Amino acid sequence: MHSFLDFERPIAELEGKIAELRHLSSASDLNIAEDVARLQAKLEALLRQTYSRLTPWQKVQVARHIDRPHASDYVRRLIGDWTPLAGDRAFAEDAAMLSGIGRFRHRSVVVIGQEKGADTEARVRHNFGMARPEGYRKAQRLMRLADRFQLPLITFVDTPGAYPGVDAEARGQAEAIARSIETCLMLSVPIVSVVIGEGGSGGAIALATADRVLMLEHAIYSVISPEGCASILWRDAEEAKTASQALKLTAADLLRLNVIDGIVDEPLGGAHRAPDATIDAVGNAIAAALDDLVPLPADTLRQRRHDRYLNIGTARLPVQAS
Repeated sequence: MHSFLDFERPIAELEGKIAELRHLSSASDLNIAEDVARLQAKLEALLRQTYSRLTPWQKVQVARHIDRPHASDYVRRLIGDWTPLAGDRAFAEDAAMLSGIGRFRHRSVVVIGQEKGADTEARVRHNFGMARPEGYRKAQRLMRLADRFQLPLITFVDTPGAYPGVDAEARGQAEAIARSIETCLMLSVPIVSVVIGEGGSGGAIALATADRVLMLEHAIYSVISPEGCASILWRDAEEAKTASQALKLTAADLLRLNVIDGIVDEPLGGAHRAPDATIDAVGNAIAAALDDLVPLPADTLRQRRHDRYLNIGTARLPVQAS
């Protein structure tokens, strides 16, 4: 049984009733199949209604759901012959940054992903998906490895942001992120990035400076967390709901603004209700993107990538008649 969010209380009650009926049916000779089917149909309708009109703040909650599939889940299901590669060859290994090489649908690839962890112990071990400078320097090492052996790069973005601790700043957090972005821009191989949960700040951009940026339907991607934005603008983290509306952090908003290239639909009720189906859908989207990008020459890839990010935020002004 997965965890329920605050706005899912009516859904939780219905699922509880269905579970009780099924238990009652298995423990007795009562035939209540029709009752279960009726409640199941009602549950599906309620899920469809609820998830078709989520507010930005509710999307934030769904994106952070602990049961959403994590980067390690995507690697386990999509990447064969997986060989993890650790360490930045300078300071330490960073468990928040998952990296290695493997085969994706008969194609050799390099994979980098931000890993949050699926339970409290794992989340502490992976630092809640917040990488330190050594994590981004490890990512750079893997990016250069992909370039050297001409392997496409796949990245999975899921982080509240880079780790904000004093020790991280002392070791050059900003420089490490900037170098990761620079390295992405210089690669001669295709880069496909998928925002699978939270895409927070520079910590996300360090892996998402890609040829094709995709987002799951209920993922979020923003320059700062809603709580951080609210603390700066209103001096009150309780204004996070207001901030989430203003930040335009949903996949639909970002597609409209041309910040991302595509949205991967999630199963009814969110990725946390059907992780395998979600991962398979993401795999199909990545495969389609690579089919488009792999045939392109290196110079074309680099030039398109540069143009894409140089032009973000610019708008065409209407031509005035003379």
